[in-house]
Amino acid sequence: MSFDTSTRAVLADDEVARVDAYWRAANYLSVGQIYLLDNPLLAEPLAPEHIKPRLLGHWGTTPGLNLIYAHLNRIIRDRDVNVIYITGPGHGGPGLVANAYLEGTYSEVYPGIEQNAEGLRKLFRQFSFPGGIPSHVAAQTPGSIHEGGELGYALVHAYGAAFDNPDLVVACVVGDGEAETGPLAASWHSNKFLNPACDGAVLPILHLNGYKIANPTVLARMPHTELESLLRGYGYRPITVTGDEPTNVHQQLAAAFDEAFDAIADIQHAARTGGGASRPVWPMIVLRTPKGWTGPKAVDGEQVEGTWRSHQVPLAQTRDNPEHRAQLEEWLRSYRPHELFDANGALRAELRAMAPSGNRRMSANPHANGGLLLRDLDLPDFRDYAVDVTRPATETHEATKVLGTFLRDVIARNPDRFRLMGPDETASNRLSAVYETTDKVWLSEILPVDDHLAGRGRVMEVLSEHLCQGWLEGYLLTGRHGLFNCYEAFVHIVDSMVNQHAKWLSVSRELVWRAPIASLNYLLTSHVWRQDHNGASHQDPGFIDLVANKRPEVVRVYLPPDANTLLSVADHCLRSRDYVNVIVAGKQPALAYLDMESAIAHCTRGLGIWQWASTAAGEPDVVLACAGDIPTLETLAAADILRRELPDLAVRVVNVVDIMRLQPENEHPHGLPDNEFDALFTRDKPVIFGYHGYPWLIHRLTYRRTNHAHLHVRGYNERGTTTTPFDMVMLNDLDRFHLVMDVIDRVDGLGSRAAVLRQRMADARLASRRYTREHGEDDPQIAGWTWGDDARLR
Repeated sequence: MSFDTSTRAVLADDEVARVDAYWRAANYLSVGQIYLLDNPLLAEPLAPEHIKPRLLGHWGTTPGLNLIYAHLNRIIRDRDVNVIYITGPGHGGPGLVANAYLEGTYSEVYPGIEQNAEGLRKLFRQFSFPGGIPSHVAAQTPGSIHEGGELGYALVHAYGAAFDNPDLVVACVVGDGEAETGPLAASWHSNKFLNPACDGAVLPILHLNGYKIANPTVLARMPHTELESLLRGYGYRPITVTGDEPTNVHQQLAAAFDEAFDAIADIQHAARTGGGASRPVWPMIVLRTPKGWTGPKAVDGEQVEGTWRSHQVPLAQTRDNPEHRAQLEEWLRSYRPHELFDANGALRAELRAMAPSGNRRMSANPHANGGLLLRDLDLPDFRDYAVDVTRPATETHEATKVLGTFLRDVIARNPDRFRLMGPDETASNRLSAVYETTDKVWLSEILPVDDHLAGRGRVMEVLSEHLCQGWLEGYLLTGRHGLFNCYEAFVHIVDSMVNQHAKWLSVSRELVWRAPIASLNYLLTSHVWRQDHNGASHQDPGFIDLVANKRPEVVRVYLPPDANTLLSVADHCLRSRDYVNVIVAGKQPALAYLDMESAIAHCTRGLGIWQWASTAAGEPDVVLACAGDIPTLETLAAADILRRELPDLAVRVVNVVDIMRLQPENEHPHGLPDNEFDALFTRDKPVIFGYHGYPWLIHRLTYRRTNHAHLHVRGYNERGTTTTPFDMVMLNDLDRFHLVMDVIDRVDGLGSRAAVLRQRMADARLASRRYTREHGEDDPQIAGWTWGDDARLR
């Protein structure tokens, strides 16, 4: 709808005046944060020393965010609704800080920033200042769950927050620049997964101010009928507000919010009183206002308000240029601060009353500090799902299929606080057991041929890794739990998203007022070594490297080698807080190595000697180390060859589950002390390390260790194609025969004595490759290898 001035006004004149004054107060505080070091209430004319030497921040989007905030406060106060505020234009940081301060929350969590003139000075000084706070809506900002430094994820975070929060409305501002990103374009489809009977609501507010940093925006330049058609095609009912005259826009926006919240209430009431779970047409608001509204209209003869020039700092030389400084003072005084703040610098009582109280304040809403609402998962005993292992490496199981039975019961026990996300791969990743207790969420049409689709499912599948990640982040940040399962190669699609989340966790852990949240858990399967059928496009283990670059207090990487260790690791990760946990495990039939009690002990240590596979009772001649299910298989097969062919060689087998154990203790909380590392890997013996991913990560983690010079790592070297499983490991020199050759080449005095064996290993590689080319599959002797098999190498 567009506002018709002949229509009855929603707000009385005095209400418009109060809303406008509150908006002016937020705008004043926003400008002050960008520019001022001192003189926060303009008690004297602005002087150079009152202005920051480096002007950092973004003005252009901020007045629009403040406008929306002021009107949401009215809705919350009048209707007593539960609302959190997510802003895609994260550059509007000064606005969200300003509103948290006006509501009093900022002073509550940061008591040094008082509600007076001195508090205002501190508030202004800290913004984008050394030792202060960032310019974005960051973890330091009360009421925020969305950083906004990288654009594209506001709407998907909003929907993640709304799932299983039936009384919550998430107001989400989508900037028109952000709307051009791929993830945001996909996020509009999240309404197909929002169940009005059991979930909350998301109110998207598309803010069209026309410009990005230097260019116009696509959506703002579309004809309005075309834009409305696009949004209706996504399944929304747009309510349009447009203008540049404050009183008119206030009335329009008040009417729009009333209409939207009425529609949300009607939709939810119908669904919750027997209307079923069919997909409704949700309301949204399209707000068109000038970029940089209420700021300088022109600077140095060039238009600023309503153009890209208002995006960052409209007056960039206010310290050194008297004309700019005078224009800044005029700008600040245009908000009439003496009407807004009393003589002590506190917001006047009639304006304080415009904000909601207590937890209804958006800056104090506990859903935006999700750890306050977090309840532990009711987890079944993972030991009950163990596979029997009477002899190591003799029986096969599908590790993720076993895990699926555990997750099935996790879902059954936690129907309101656990979701499983995946990009159309839950069944492919062998987690199908979960469908014994739940379905996949689907609010659109369901046909008889469809499988396990329902409005109240706990599994969320959509062919967008961005949406899976964003939904889960929003879900976790508002106090719930979950797991994201994904093909290993394609989790890279969310590289930048996990970067942002890890940074958020790093900062939030340092804020005493932010409560810990459930960890972000990844299960990466269909991994590099068993994507032989799909080829090189599906073969990339590099997500581990990305995660390992993050701050050590928030990242963990686990490579459980079999089903029982996977169960132990998964249970640990689901219980953890404030981490990014990456679990890499295969889905294909694979050997089991450890019974459950041994698996628990091994995972608790994070790594250890497998004495049953070793021939060294004391000091070894060589260490065979491994991390990952396929490297473990090949390492054990190599150890088996060595114990048969070179029985006098003292071999120690070390398996690593937690690769962060390889780092020194001063670099990672899980790091091994040097003496313990040396005891496992020796100080001077060769170490042949079979690793799941790119070899250089192991070198990076261990480069300070005493024995690093003798460490030789085999892993994935970008040799991928469509071939057989064993041919894949041969392409990358990670196969058992090559590992034996590495031992012969690196153990002093062994080269000449074992020359015949080395030649046999080289011949075995050739024979194995020839077999695959002739038969299209691996030699059964290799594919069916088990520990203790009496069949000798031909």
